[in-house]
Amino acid sequence: MNGWSSMVAYVIVPGIGGSGEQHWQTRWERRWRDAAVRVAPRSWDEPELEDWVDAVDRAVTDRAGSGDEVILVAHSLGCWAAAGWEARPAHAEVAGMLLVAPPDPDGDVFPRAAASSFVGVEVRPLSCRSVVVASSDDPYCPIEVAERFASGWGSAFRDAGGLGHLNTASGLDEWEWGRTVLAELVRE
Repeated sequence: MNGWSSMVAYVIVPGIGGSGEQHWQTRWERRWRDAAVRVAPRSWDEPELEDWVDAVDRAVTDRAGSGDEVILVAHSLGCWAAAGWEARPAHAEVAGMLLVAPPDPDGDVFPRAAASSFVGVEVRPLSCRSVVVASSDDPYCPIEVAERFASGWGSAFRDAGGLGHLNTASGLDEWEWGRTVLAELVRE
């Protein structure tokens, strides 16, 4: 089994910058073709939490209409947009979330561009199955903080090892290990 299902729709929720051409999210999105949609906030570089949450809502609503199970695939700041969307009282249902490398909003290196609207976000239990994947040397979030996020969200936790922020600079290419984690989430 290759881990991709034609009965699953994927919503890609990148972090700041929108995940460039060599990022694993973009590679996966190309692989999934029509089974995937990327959220479209007003700005990737000047993020506003409510705008990003609205973008997640539009994308999920679009994919939920297909009748397929919807899985959110979030990276970095996108994890907070996904969790913020899920915390809304009324939203479409999703089957699961893969939350990769959530940054620590209280950390010293939290992106300044997001500081005004993303700081103070709350960790609340998610109503769908979920997995948090973190790196042991992520400069944006110590692994023990990522584990606390996973616990607060009610998510499974997976340690990816020392791979930085799990982004293009990490040299992940297609990120086969991440695809395996996602395939396990889809099969649950």
